[in-house]
Amino acid sequence: MSEALHSQTPLRALFKIKLNGEPVTIATVGQAYRFLNCVSPVEWMEFRSLHSDARVALEAAAGNAMLNIQATAALRVLFARAKLL
Repeated sequence: MSEALHSQTPLRALFKIKLNGEPVTIATVGQAYRFLNCVSPVEWMEFRSLHSDARVALEAAAGNAMLNIQATAALRVLFARAKLL
């Protein structure tokens, strides 16, 4: 987990999200992992399965940069379903 928090592995896409009116840019595995963990778990409850899949994919990508494509895809699905994109 701590490896994912500090990972500088770039994602395959740059996500620009507005959270509480503030723009948030997500470009690396570490930024995405922090974003998924800083938002209250209650807010992800509706998307629990997608949230879990994204976290697992990010943890894997932190250990193996070749898995950043899967992590990016998992984030894209989660953010699209949560209407953040």
